[in-house]
Amino acid sequence: MPRGNSPRQPSRSGRHEGARRVREVTLKKAGVSGETTKGSRTKGGSGARAAQSSIPAKTKSSAVKKDRSSRGSAFDPTSPDRVRKIIAGLDQLYPGVTCALTHRSAWELLVATILSAQCTDVQVNLVTPIIFKKYPTVQDFARLEPEQLQPDIRSTGFFRNKAKSVVGAARKVVAEFGGNVPEEMDSLLSLPGVARKTANVVLGTWFKKNVGLVVDTHVTRISRRLELTKHEEAKKIEEDLMRVIPQERWTDFSHEVIWHGRKLCVARNPKCAECLLETLCHAADKTWSTVEIHADAR
Repeated sequence: MPRGNSPRQPSRSGRHEGARRVREVTLKKAGVSGETTKGSRTKGGSGARAAQSSIPAKTKSSAVKKDRSSRGSAFDPTSPDRVRKIIAGLDQLYPGVTCALTHRSAWELLVATILSAQCTDVQVNLVTPIIFKKYPTVQDFARLEPEQLQPDIRSTGFFRNKAKSVVGAARKVVAEFGGNVPEEMDSLLSLPGVARKTANVVLGTWFKKNVGLVVDTHVTRISRRLELTKHEEAKKIEEDLMRVIPQERWTDFSHEVIWHGRKLCVARNPKCAECLLETLCHAADKTWSTVEIHADAR
């Protein structure tokens, strides 16, 4: 044998023949001839790359294209029409609902909302009639020391902090607002123990002002399941909902979603078969579904 590089030998397994046949079939389907490939090689370019670049897009994965088109353009979770249908379904399920906390004044609602943190409304409603009978006015609460209120609200949990917040709020309402709960967001937020959620409850429920939406655990969970938001932080969820829910519906929408989370769309075992929103919901954890499931709707 002459000296120098020996020619490459064919594979004994015949794999080179299989690869060649696959390439020829692919090129034939794409309408590219073997001469085109050969010509591109003789000109110094990469034949395989040149031929493959001329393959029409329709030979690519149709499943990927179909998925992109169906999720990208056909489905808009925050479209006005879909939002209207969600609101209409909630209206039908929960006509005329309001805040579940028992109250007779803005002050009683404020106290009940402070006590409801990390506690059920049912338990709060057992406690508030007793303390409001014992301390009928905001001035009565203002004269207390937090330690005096603690035994009365112990069953609501975190009773030390809550007692400090209630007494502190009462003192500020008496000293700075003439004994009347203020009707403005900034003033409410200046009270001890009052964050935006509590302020939205008081403003929307008692004063009938749609300044924002109440975002509790139910609103957070269901808004994400309905793909109205992708956030987990209450402030960002509220901002997303304020963009898609009509302002005149902010308070009612919050109450309806909260009731929906208690009655049907429960966290561990949602009653999807009984839900009027079932055809609009693509949540990944649905227990029964007639529509496509979206993996990121959770």
